[in-house]
Amino acid sequence: MKFLYKLERRFGRYAIQNLMKYIVGLYLLGLLLGAAPYYNLGSFFNLDFLMIKTGQIWRLITWIIPINSLNGIIWTAISIYFYYMIGNALERTWGAFRFNLYFFSGIIFNLLSSFLTYLVTGYSVSPSLSFICGTMFFAFAAVYPNTQFMMYFLIPIKAKYLAWFQAALYLFQIYQYIIYGSFILIIPLLVSLANFLIFFFATRNYQRISPGEYKRKANYRRQMNEGKNHGHVTQFQGKNVITKHKCAVCGRTELDDDQLEFRFCSKCDGNYEYCMEHLFTHEHVHKS
Repeated sequence: MKFLYKLERRFGRYAIQNLMKYIVGLYLLGLLLGAAPYYNLGSFFNLDFLMIKTGQIWRLITWIIPINSLNGIIWTAISIYFYYMIGNALERTWGAFRFNLYFFSGIIFNLLSSFLTYLVTGYSVSPSLSFICGTMFFAFAAVYPNTQFMMYFLIPIKAKYLAWFQAALYLFQIYQYIIYGSFILIIPLLVSLANFLIFFFATRNYQRISPGEYKRKANYRRQMNEGKNHGHVTQFQGKNVITKHKCAVCGRTELDDDQLEFRFCSKCDGNYEYCMEHLFTHEHVHKS
């Protein structure tokens, strides 16, 4: 988490604002190329290290253009709108820098994995921008798990359930690749999922499960139990009365006012209780 903050302070000014507009532009460019009167134009742009060795270095960049035929233009249009919506939501939540980092790290991971696959097997596997955009939905579901979508414009379903369904589809796709012996095709899909998992776990706040935090909470519970088990002796109408609560600053108890509320301070060393007036204004007690 701190590492991301340092990166953002240093390189945040270079982040591309409204990145999804440019991603939508790539999809529209892919539709135009798909409509061009050339046979299998996508093979001229995909990531093929055998062809890159011959000098076609543009493939290192052009593979991110999702070339689609006009036959599926309706489905492509729905996908573009969906990715644009969830991408903008993530950018508003994370900020432009972190959203840029998530997207471009997915591109870099896929590029490196394809290169390593080529070195090991001698075959090139061209990844797809749709995998990278697809994992954005996992990130969206992690941030907004209860957001509802209208499936088929009729059935409301929460984002977290759609994410589990999409994960099941990915697993089924991996199973099919294994059945048909296409192990090499699994790599881009796994790398895209790994990008989400790395970013997800890297942005978690693990301080709440640290040993120091557990110790602080245990001390706080102990102090509260001590306050409940041991009352305070105070003078009330000329008699000694045991009260459950007493402010360590002003000395008021529940006998002074039925509306008074008392809380223990978790930052004070010892069993100190305060009324709401002094809970946030008192000076914390620390043992020397």
